[in-house]
Amino acid sequence: MVKQKTIKTEISLTGVGLHTGKEVQMTFKPAPINNGFTFVRVDLEGQPVVEADANYVVNTQRGTNLEKLGVKIQTPEHVLAALVGCDLDNVIIELNASELPIMDGSSKYFVEAIEKAEIEEQNAKRKVYVVKEVISFTDEASGSEILIMPSDHYCVTAMVDFGTKILGTQNANMKSIADFKTEISESRTFSFLHELEELLDNGLIKGGDLNNAIVYVDKEISESTMENLKVAFGKETINVKPNGILDNLTLHYPNEAARHKLLDVVGDLALIGTKIQGKVIANKPGHFVNTQFAKKMAKIIKIEQRNYVPVYDLNLEPLMDIHKIMAVLPHRPPFLLIDRIIEMSESHVVGMKNVTMNENFFVGHFPEAPVMPGVLIVEAMAQTGGILVLSTVPDPENYLTYFMKIDNVKFKHKVLPGDTLIFKCDLITPIRRGICHMQANAYANGKLVAEAELMAQIAKKQ
Repeated sequence: MVKQKTIKTEISLTGVGLHTGKEVQMTFKPAPINNGFTFVRVDLEGQPVVEADANYVVNTQRGTNLEKLGVKIQTPEHVLAALVGCDLDNVIIELNASELPIMDGSSKYFVEAIEKAEIEEQNAKRKVYVVKEVISFTDEASGSEILIMPSDHYCVTAMVDFGTKILGTQNANMKSIADFKTEISESRTFSFLHELEELLDNGLIKGGDLNNAIVYVDKEISESTMENLKVAFGKETINVKPNGILDNLTLHYPNEAARHKLLDVVGDLALIGTKIQGKVIANKPGHFVNTQFAKKMAKIIKIEQRNYVPVYDLNLEPLMDIHKIMAVLPHRPPFLLIDRIIEMSESHVVGMKNVTMNENFFVGHFPEAPVMPGVLIVEAMAQTGGILVLSTVPDPENYLTYFMKIDNVKFKHKVLPGDTLIFKCDLITPIRRGICHMQANAYANGKLVAEAELMAQIAKKQ
């Protein structure tokens, strides 16, 4: 079981936003399990949170831009790439401005900060979506395409063609996420001179300088443009080197542009919100096609998760039979609603109930059309979760379990006599002080029949 990861301690960086030119302080903070990557705007009232979610992408002009309920997060892709590249699952990113710092235009400084903060495992299983068939998205207007195919690990290939003499066709590969730091993270953002002129005319790249963006000179520089560049970058002189790069910036790699495009793919696909096991091939990637593909993947994953039904061999000897269950739970028939515990770990438990016509509740709950009451399905899920929380104390027979909260309850299908119910409860947060917060699902006949978010507490018998 691969466990989720966060950072041990918080760490801050200060820089400027590439387009706004505003100084911004960013702080990486440890996050609880299943948190994912979340941005917190500490400069706004109530410190609103914006999740790294593809559904919040509002535009992709000169970067990926998120917005939730009017709260904006601009250009998060390089930071997200660093978080994914460092193999993290849960991090809180606090900001005192909308735009993340550009630093040197790569992910290098973010990776270094994460390593200083150190990485630690968390007590929860990492969720990974395993790609089983080719999934693709094509932007007809630009000819850009991204596809993902089955693989035994996450890897990315980026192929770019800029159609210019100075920067033609380039390819870049990341064979595994372990290669991100050494092969990809230092690759800096770049622009062509003709794009730069347009950005300057529109009052953008106020935070740009010749150290955080590679500028490829794809046209002759006029005197007026040269003067504008001197002012924008605060330089007395600007030169074009023989390799076609503005000023004296030295490329880290001959294919640095392609590597940076790959970096952007990794960052934008973090917006899927789930780790991916598959091989990504991106042809002429850009923020638009990247985020559209991320939205498509997120939707596919959500649908599959909604329809996913775990399979267990009910012929195997159970972890706990009814006698062992009664030794732990204080409930007794007719209110003991689970027959077996099939499996259990520190973060989840699976129980089972055979629903028969002899159940007491069928006497009054529609005798001519018997249906198991939904509240009893919730109670059965809670009893299953109670086994998990009671397993944390040495003398469970001396404790009782009480509901504290029930949220987001949904009943999707009827449960009838003859059905076999499977209850799966997964911790949302670690058990603390006898409080158990869990996501509970009930399955029957190959379908999800009920779900709820439950919180319960154990207390010693008086």
